[in-house]
Amino acid sequence: MDKSLASLKRIYERQEKTMTDFLGIEFTEVGEDYICAKMPVDERTVQPAGILHGGASVVLAETLGSVASNFMVDQEKYMCVGLEINANHLRPILKGNWVFGKATAIHIGKKTHVWDIQLSNEQGKLTCVSRLTIAVIEKK
Repeated sequence: MDKSLASLKRIYERQEKTMTDFLGIEFTEVGEDYICAKMPVDERTVQPAGILHGGASVVLAETLGSVASNFMVDQEKYMCVGLEINANHLRPILKGNWVFGKATAIHIGKKTHVWDIQLSNEQGKLTCVSRLTIAVIEKK
């Protein structure tokens, strides 16, 4: 993956006016086989109990893996889309805080990618673990 600040700029340009933009997801780091981001726990992402909605955690996880996969392919020829995702929610995060995510590559094949995504709170405690399988599709 391109580790430069220019890669973060490219991510933001592609995410304008999408769910990622609406939820306030901010990409913080791009590495050789990983990507990191954070998301606010606010009125857009909480359930009525005032804690992070599990669906919002899944959105963050799938966003991380999908964006990362698209960096692994020739974007002129291919696009990467989620094929399957699972998530185990381990502890809540209260409104007014941030959730941090890191997606790390498990498998980068020609037709599928698999990502391990770990979400944590501001104290670094694990809040959700997820695995995402991506389909690499040839553009027509």
